[in-house]
Amino acid sequence: MRSKTRTQAYIQRKKAVRTFGPRPLRFYGNGITYLKDTEIKGRLVVIEGPDASGRSTQIGSLTSHLEASGHAVINTGLRRSDLIAPGLLEAKRNFAIGKKTLSLFYAADFADQLENRIIPALRAGYIVLADRYIFTLIARDSVRGMSRIWAHNLFGFAIIPDLVYYLDVNPMKLVHRVFEKNSFLDYYESGADMGLSDDMFESFLKYQAMLGKEFRSMQRKYGLVPIDGNRSPEEIHRDLKSRIDKFLSH
Repeated sequence: MRSKTRTQAYIQRKKAVRTFGPRPLRFYGNGITYLKDTEIKGRLVVIEGPDASGRSTQIGSLTSHLEASGHAVINTGLRRSDLIAPGLLEAKRNFAIGKKTLSLFYAADFADQLENRIIPALRAGYIVLADRYIFTLIARDSVRGMSRIWAHNLFGFAIIPDLVYYLDVNPMKLVHRVFEKNSFLDYYESGADMGLSDDMFESFLKYQAMLGKEFRSMQRKYGLVPIDGNRSPEEIHRDLKSRIDKFLSH
């Protein structure tokens, strides 16, 4: 009787897990030539947002929830390429580095992860949760005066995610979260390299407001869904979990 009950419970869990059919990769631009005929079975979900917006917390909570639901999950994010990340970090320490050079560093970091981590996981049927994607990089380039068309074309090899959520947080609320987390303001995340203000606090508020404007302008083009990030982590998690579960169940 106990064995039968366990078997029935196992079957119910399996039925609750969505099995995805294969589909071709979709790219924003010309893509990666030798991968154009590749089929994937997984799903790519992106959580965007500024530093201290709660992205990492939400990625962790969603990973636990999805794994408990029977899904295989893998995480990715910016500056995590084993090949490129060390050089990128060193480049960021050189405050005199050109903005286009820094942008190309980030593009190389993303490309390495896309080819060697994200796409293989999607082919294997994983749900890939991305802690930021190309949208942060495009927004950063745009506010620093680089062409939006150039930035879009640079990431023409990127695959189109299934879902993209942007945690929208008021800059004033965000700055308090940053101080709670780090007790200092990051040079680049404050736009200090742009000469917005001699005061780092004021520069941070101006820079984050500019980034927020860029993300709002990308909503229609890239299908970004804004999420009120001013709420508690628990409220945001319930919101995201409900949206993602609904998508995966169809």
